[in-house]
Amino acid sequence: MDGTDYDDIRPYNDAEAPEKIRILLSDPAFREVLKLLFPDQGAEEKVGKSLLNVKSIGELQLSFVYQFVERIINNTTKGITTSGLENLDPKKSYLFISNHRDIILDSAFLNFVIHRNGMNTTQIAIGDNLLIFDWITHLVKLNRTFIIRRNIAARELLEASRKVSSYIRESITENNISVWIAQREGRTKDGNDLTQISMLKMLNLSNKKNLATGFRELTIIPLSISYEIEPCGISKVAELIRKNTDGYQKTATDDLKSMAGGLSGLKGRVHFSFGKPILNSFLESINDLPMNDFMSLLAKRLDHRIHQYYKLWPFNYVAYDLLNGTGDFVENYTSQDIVEFKNMIAAAKEAIPYKAEEVAKKFTLMYARPVENSIIAAEVLRS
Repeated sequence: MDGTDYDDIRPYNDAEAPEKIRILLSDPAFREVLKLLFPDQGAEEKVGKSLLNVKSIGELQLSFVYQFVERIINNTTKGITTSGLENLDPKKSYLFISNHRDIILDSAFLNFVIHRNGMNTTQIAIGDNLLIFDWITHLVKLNRTFIIRRNIAARELLEASRKVSSYIRESITENNISVWIAQREGRTKDGNDLTQISMLKMLNLSNKKNLATGFRELTIIPLSISYEIEPCGISKVAELIRKNTDGYQKTATDDLKSMAGGLSGLKGRVHFSFGKPILNSFLESINDLPMNDFMSLLAKRLDHRIHQYYKLWPFNYVAYDLLNGTGDFVENYTSQDIVEFKNMIAAAKEAIPYKAEEVAKKFTLMYARPVENSIIAAEVLRS
């Protein structure tokens, strides 16, 4: 995987790690970030010195990244739980396709929990729009992240997508390295987790076999990530509202704020639900369809599995009942849960300068949608 064909997108390798760490530590902006992360007197300098002794990517992940993620878990969550990991073979590689709720922590928490369960960490797909500063580029590429280029000319985009597709396929089928990729570009902001067909078409660009065989060899695992408290929930609703405003255009500063907010904001309980691989029988059953139909049905199957596995929290049920004016799920929450959720709505209305009713509705829908999707998925998969 160290071949020059992928030099512009691949993560750094072990041989490159010491030099890239030195470059990273020489960046004044990154040193400021370290001071924020390690505010105790002398801690930032101590961490910097320990990083200079790192000789490999694996050592970096164990000595720095793993501890950093553990600190975030301890300080901003009420713990991470998992289900379905027992169905995965630690010696095999997989393509984890998940919903996307937090820019950094979806994949960081994933690697934490699978490492904790004896599996190798995955390689991580990230859009180049997030590489706002050089230090971010160095940091993510030191953490087994590869780059997806976006916002380029159509012809360039096709070749760039083909390269990423080949990189992912080689990682899984030849190098036995798992990969994580979000089901869509950008985070879900309205609670409605949907797979982009363009992502599946990108994966197929490196396929030299029929559709079913090509996707079967990737061993796709639908992965559902659910946060009790939506990461950057208020700013997500604010962005949805601003999108309806003439002239609004998201900026790099917005992404940076979202990354920082995701790292520091309270998230409550967090759950990772690992599904079983997409069945070969399902892939074979749709193999003879036109490509667009095949991709559409595969996207829907992924959606239904992710919706089925999504861990629903009391706030989700509260939001659903408030939105629909019912008590269908009253057994799933307490009166205190209602009070706390209404306080969250009030905070959103105070923070977002827009029609209070509209803010409340969008905020509530963001939490209610997973319940709606879970109901639909249960009906579809039962039939």
